Amino acid sequence: MTFPLDTEPPGLRPAPLVLPPAFTGLVAAGAAGQACRLAGTGEANAGTLLMEERDDVIAFAVVLEPDEPLATARRAFFVGMQALADAVGTFGPPEIPVTFVWPDTLTFNGARLGGGALHWPEGCGEADTPDWLVFSAMLIASKRDAGDPGLTPESTSLEDEGFPMDLREPLVESFARHLTKAFEIWSEDGAARSTGRYLARLALPPGARATIEPDGDARLIHADGRVETLLLLPSLVTPSWRDPATGTVRL
Repeated sequence: MTFPLDTEPPGLRPAPLVLPPAFTGLVAAGAAGQACRLAGTGEANAGTLLMEERDDVIAFAVVLEPDEPLATARRAFFVGMQALADAVGTFGPPEIPVTFVWPDTLTFNGARLGGGALHWPEGCGEADTPDWLVFSAMLIASKRDAGDPGLTPESTSLEDEGFPMDLREPLVESFARHLTKAFEIWSEDGAARSTGRYLARLALPPGARATIEPDGDARLIHADGRVETLLLLPSLVTPSWRDPATGTVRL
């Protein structure tokens, strides 16, 4: 990305990150909103990664440039979720699985740790190829200011689960590396292989199995043969993990 006289817009500055060659790292307040703004004005290209500097959460967003209509390009969300889970798994205790609750919540040790979201240009039609997409993610870094942990048993934090301290930069760097690899798998092996990696982490009822359709919805086949459709779009419009009162992960 370029700015006049090699200066960043107000509120943005280079991020202290070691990223793959295709990425540009920036520090920003409100990473997701800033990423969408920059992508919408043409000031950010694919691979622009914005990171927030906060103590309570790890929050970041990355600009993507799809090459297919919005209706199917939304499956990039699953690639972002895979990369997020792989990054968390890199630093967490190996015996504790990182899992998803359909479609956008990431859990660790059975509790909500964070989640992902996908953003696209307002007014883009389902049959139109978006000029950009933005995948954003947020994880609870610490619940020190959340009061008695017994009052918020459904959520957890990186700190409570024994993750290393000062993890923000290493985790965001790991996400970028895993995102690169995940898109390589999509390119080389196709969408079905890629979404299959997401499904391997998805929490399902006993005996059930699932597939992801080209439009991103999931087809859940229960053990008794009953078929259920799990919709993707509603949670992308209103992330299920986000607390509307705080704008962060629900505790």
